Amino acid sequence: MGELVFVGLGLHSEKSMTLQGVEEAKTADAVFAEFYTSLMPELDLSKLDKLTEKRVTVVSRRDLEDDCGKKILKAAEKGKAVLLVPGDPLIATTHVDLCIRAKKQGVKTRVVHGASVISAVMGLSGLHNYKFGRSVTVPFTDGNVVADTSYNVIEENKKRGLHTLCFLDLKADEKRYMTVNEGLQALLKVEQQKRKEMVTSNTMAVGIAQAGSHSPVVKADKVKALLKYDFGPPPHTIVFPGKLHFMEAEALIVLAGAPDSIRELVE
Repeated sequence: MGELVFVGLGLHSEKSMTLQGVEEAKTADAVFAEFYTSLMPELDLSKLDKLTEKRVTVVSRRDLEDDCGKKILKAAEKGKAVLLVPGDPLIATTHVDLCIRAKKQGVKTRVVHGASVISAVMGLSGLHNYKFGRSVTVPFTDGNVVADTSYNVIEENKKRGLHTLCFLDLKADEKRYMTVNEGLQALLKVEQQKRKEMVTSNTMAVGIAQAGSHSPVVKADKVKALLKYDFGPPPHTIVFPGKLHFMEAEALIVLAGAPDSIRELVE
């Protein structure tokens, strides 16, 4: 049996991939890539082909989820297959599922890690990694979908004094990527129903855009101010701080332009 290697592409462009990841792709019999779990704004598929010296086959959500990755597994049974994924491999559950399926079929698997938005957000904001609680995705509020799960997670973390990392929904096939503004608006709608004062216009939050690029945008302020702030193009992320260490407060002021009133969260 062959092997399946999961390679992280990093955050922004094909240049974000590690040297090890490039070498794995160059020595593969087949190289696949998916771009529906996250947005890489500057990735150029033709440049990715040139970098890896392979014709990269792009697979869809249907290929990986509905068809259970059969196309990739078939290639892995015959030789060495590489799956290129945005960010860090196995963060997305769909990749974990494929890894499990490969193992059960006797296919050897390996992982080449890449930069993740999780560590990037912590680094850009200056918030301590060990003070983050459970992360959550804020969904598009189309139809009957509401962001109450996201709201509940923020509440749980705040009660423990922990920060909440909110991933923002995306629909790659429709080229729809939720913005900080849309995410905050969705949570404010839940606030109107629950009225627990977890996400109000005066709640402090941090918006981050284009993590991994040469010019990431990081802004900390009250929700009402962030709603008016121009974060530029996606991808966007939101963090709701819990209790702050004095160094975290200082970092948000210096690195994210937070108002001095954020020191009120220091404990």
